[in-house]
Amino acid sequence: MAHLDEDPHSDKKTSSLSILLVEDNLVNRKVALLMLKKLGYDADVAVNGREAVEAVQRQRYDLLLMDLQMPEMNGLQATEEIRRILPPERQPRIVAITANALSGDRQRCLDAGMDDYLSKPVRQDQLAAVLAACTPGTGRTPGDV
Repeated sequence: MAHLDEDPHSDKKTSSLSILLVEDNLVNRKVALLMLKKLGYDADVAVNGREAVEAVQRQRYDLLLMDLQMPEMNGLQATEEIRRILPPERQPRIVAITANALSGDRQRCLDAGMDDYLSKPVRQDQLAAVLAACTPGTGRTPGDV
């Protein structure tokens, strides 16, 4: 990926929040990573649900930003599998990020075990609110379901 210039108005410190971005679309990945960087966060990347399941078995994450429509394993299937295989103390917060803003989609995400739902295009203030919900001292702790 090309070097991203630092925003002089961004928070220069990098958060210790461990984030996995699960997104198959290259443009959407770049946009999400840039938004995260502007907010002072870094993220690992998985390009489908299967990679996300493998990643959470190797490393503990506080937050997964999960696209719904992906090849191999979609976001709902990946979330259900992660909720099934990880012990309670290792459960990350999982937030759906999808272009499908249809009636009932939010409930389907919550039913699959997701904690929250954002519609694309995601605004930076919406992403900041999700990140704040995972940050210690905000009333929520990583892994709260």
